[in-house]
Amino acid sequence: MSAVVSSSESRAGAFARVPAITAYFWIIKFLTTAMGEAASDYAVHRSPLEAVALGAAGLAAALAIQFSLRRYLAWSYWLVVAMISVFGTMAADLVHKAGVPHPVSTLVFAILLAATFILWNAVEKSLSVHSIFTLRREMFYWVTVFVSFAFGTAAGDWTAGSLHLGNLLSGVLFAILFVIPAIGYWKFGWNDIFAFWFAYVMTRPLGASFADWFGKPASHGGLGYGQGLVCVVLTFFIVMLVAYLSVSKRDVSPHSPPQLGRGTAF
Repeated sequence: MSAVVSSSESRAGAFARVPAITAYFWIIKFLTTAMGEAASDYAVHRSPLEAVALGAAGLAAALAIQFSLRRYLAWSYWLVVAMISVFGTMAADLVHKAGVPHPVSTLVFAILLAATFILWNAVEKSLSVHSIFTLRREMFYWVTVFVSFAFGTAAGDWTAGSLHLGNLLSGVLFAILFVIPAIGYWKFGWNDIFAFWFAYVMTRPLGASFADWFGKPASHGGLGYGQGLVCVVLTFFIVMLVAYLSVSKRDVSPHSPPQLGRGTAF
């Protein structure tokens, strides 16, 4: 796949605006999806209007910081992911509270996600996360991430509630769906970009299902530890891992112009 950059960008050099895909990436992604579910449920059930307003403001501030930076920094990137996790959950939950059934909202968000991928590919000619060297591509990236979180939230609620699988079985289902593209990529030569985004989308309902299982009371299919405690514990681990990456730079791609050809997503 070809990547198009301006001559000025090529002369000046370009920096990756998203992290390299390592084991740390998948671990923190899973933790942030679970944290966002727990944080959203805890806040919205206590003060819904204020929670949504704060979530939107937090996401806007995180994006403003991220877009002001010239290159990837672990703390700013994962702050945006965390805020999208929180606000994306709120958005999907508000759609359901407005009376839209989970199967319908899941389908709608799936269509929006597909449309986002189609538009991104039509404009940029690549969906590879290894080609995120420009502001416009990063904007497509974050829109895709947001819609994927909303879709994952609706899908997880659909399987756990409407399909009566419960939180634990939903988590197991999405864990299997998460592993399938990894196996397909490593063993059967699946397209790396497809495999990456398939796994990426699955992390949202996977994390949310296990967060609900740990946090919700037994009457709602959980272990009853409480959403607040789950949120605090997950946030602690996220902060520790991001702090480590900020120092070690284990997730930083080398300084280079956008690459031609296929990227390695796993």
